[in-house]
Amino acid sequence: MERAVVSMEDGANCSGWSYNGQRMASASVDGTVSIYDADDPTSTSSSFTCSYKWRAHEHAIAKVVWVPPEFGDAIVCVCIDGSFSLWEETDEGKTNLTWKLCKLFEIKEIRVLDLNFGNCGKNLKLAAACADGHIRVYELLDPLELKEWQLQAEFQNVSDTVARFVKPLCLSASIAWSPQRAESQRSMFILGFNSDTSQLNSSKVWEFDEAHQRWKHVAELSLPGDQGDPVYAVAWAPNIGRPYEVVAVATCKGIAIWHLGLKPDTDGRISSEKVALLSGHDGEVWQLEWDMSGMTLATSGSDGMVRLWQSNLNGVWHEQATLDGI
Repeated sequence: MERAVVSMEDGANCSGWSYNGQRMASASVDGTVSIYDADDPTSTSSSFTCSYKWRAHEHAIAKVVWVPPEFGDAIVCVCIDGSFSLWEETDEGKTNLTWKLCKLFEIKEIRVLDLNFGNCGKNLKLAAACADGHIRVYELLDPLELKEWQLQAEFQNVSDTVARFVKPLCLSASIAWSPQRAESQRSMFILGFNSDTSQLNSSKVWEFDEAHQRWKHVAELSLPGDQGDPVYAVAWAPNIGRPYEVVAVATCKGIAIWHLGLKPDTDGRISSEKVALLSGHDGEVWQLEWDMSGMTLATSGSDGMVRLWQSNLNGVWHEQATLDGI
């Protein structure tokens, strides 16, 4: 039997679950953030109660993201005015927990469309995709000080390093980091845009080149007939032993499942193969989420439905379940 576990206040605009699923943050159109905690953390069916609430921004908040738990209890709020802020829960006494501003990132006159954290070995990175078609990568200088960040790189999501587009109109973007498995693993993320500039749109995989201290384009997840299609969402699946990586990309044509090679070729490129195209949603797909095993993909979109997808032992993908989100 279905039941509500969290009742958010009127005006709630976005929400995000913590990594362990025991906490949730929601943000509102008036810039208010609320933290909800499980009444019984040991129960899988616990209800949630608002434990803290504060005004984080003067304008509406469009996205809230939790910081990886090894760096503390903290969230990032993305505001529609082009800024985003990092807040950390601190202990001011035995029973008095409060949320304080650690860092305010401001990108003048440019709106942040999406951001995500990448846990790259001992280093925490934050990638922010902006409405000007640029990606900005920040690096945490001290793992014990969440306020100490520096801008590591800034570039546009184009394959040709010479190409630059001055004023593209980007409506949305989606970023997904490669899940970290070992400190020796390369830092990579995938990025796609929904814009009026076709060269920015198709999802591309970027890898950090340690030798030259720069980000380089290593794969483009689109076939010749798909290049330029706007990308609505991307998701990188956890890898628990497969000899390849799995990435999901939602475009106007459906949800594409891609396999990526684990080892680059002599030119540093990574092999890619489109293995499935999932269709079933009536309209755009806005969000993709993998389960912890990387075997089940949950999708949702403008039709208000949540669909669960899996592949069988022969690698054939099928729709496993459909949930009505209304």
